Amino acid sequence: MTGARPAVRRPSQAFLRVGCYSYDTPVMASERFVVRCLVAACLFAIAACARTTQTAPPPPTVTTATAAQRTVHPAIVLSGIIAPLQNVAITTSLQEPTDAVLVNEGDPVRAGQVLARLNTADLSANASQAAAHLAQTQYQASLSISQGGDQVRAAQAGLAQAKANLQLAQANLQRDEELLTQGYIAQQAVDTQRTQVDVDQKAVAAAQAAFAQAVENAQANGTQDQGLQKANVDQAAAALQQIEAQIDRADIVSPIDGVVVNRNLNAGEYPGTRQIFTLQEVDNVYAELNAFGSQVAGIVQGARATLSSPSVPQRSFAGSVVAVLSPTSPNGAGFIVKVKIPNRSQALRPGMTVSAQVSAPPLRGIAVPVSAFLDDTHQTVLTVTDGTARVAHVSEVAEDRADAVVTGLPQGAVVVANGQAGVTDGEKVAVR
Repeated sequence: MTGARPAVRRPSQAFLRVGCYSYDTPVMASERFVVRCLVAACLFAIAACARTTQTAPPPPTVTTATAAQRTVHPAIVLSGIIAPLQNVAITTSLQEPTDAVLVNEGDPVRAGQVLARLNTADLSANASQAAAHLAQTQYQASLSISQGGDQVRAAQAGLAQAKANLQLAQANLQRDEELLTQGYIAQQAVDTQRTQVDVDQKAVAAAQAAFAQAVENAQANGTQDQGLQKANVDQAAAALQQIEAQIDRADIVSPIDGVVVNRNLNAGEYPGTRQIFTLQEVDNVYAELNAFGSQVAGIVQGARATLSSPSVPQRSFAGSVVAVLSPTSPNGAGFIVKVKIPNRSQALRPGMTVSAQVSAPPLRGIAVPVSAFLDDTHQTVLTVTDGTARVAHVSEVAEDRADAVVTGLPQGAVVVANGQAGVTDGEKVAVR
């Protein structure tokens, strides 16, 4: 008897479909799970790529400003160093030993303050001698003036006597000549009288000369207020005053309010001809700022300046321009702008470096924000037309902290206010 054939069990088959393709692949259960995971990951990646290609990024949003007529107040930035208002070198012509030195280097001093004292013993002796000579000259002047007056009076009396004698002799001669014609006297008596008249005439001339000389002497001697004797007294007084002035100069005083920066004198030393003290006036100081010709063109005397120094952080100082100095050499290119700064607190010291903003005259023109420039040379900006950014080339004329006057840009042009926003030429932008 023929029996039935037992059914043969075949391995199960799994069908994998990818896209429009199907594969009849026998796999185990675990293998089917791995395959399904891979299929899911591929489908997720394909979907993500499809979404990315379908959504475009929005254009960047920028803030804009309109180029318009504005007035800018430019400030020129310069740098330099602090210098004292003045350096004072002190010397003395007195050749006397030093009794005391009262200051040291670094000490503040005031005008009129005594810095050192020189010995005045010799000068005091000379002053006493000069005072005695002055007194002697005054007495001599009084005597000479008095004697001059007496001489004038004596000469005047002598002249009067000589004239009287002459008149008498002339009268006698006239009488004798009449008697001679009448035969009462001899010719010899008349001749003798004529001789007497000649003698008296010469005596009158001599008396007149003596009187004139006495008057001249009296006029030369003068009075207590003028004349030769007054000059002699003044000369003696001047000699005394000169010695007294030397005694006064023995106290070496400061001519300014300042600081002692050099001392070259000690007690007991003779000053000689050397510089014994150097003082600096620092209650007011100068900032000597270096500049080029293009920078100083707009700087005028009296312009305001604001300064700062890394040596004095978090402080600013106000000053004004007192001079713009040209190069000392015709071939030089460096100018010096001198700014005077009040410095009562003496926070600024000579030698400190400073940076200054010096005000220039206001300027009006087509202006854009300073932040709109794309480069450090301030020659390019971005304009926006129909939502597209375009590079525009300009020339800066002047600027202040907010705006810059430029040429090469029409009034009303719309520019990107922030030139560092990363927008490129030709890029679409959204205007805020």
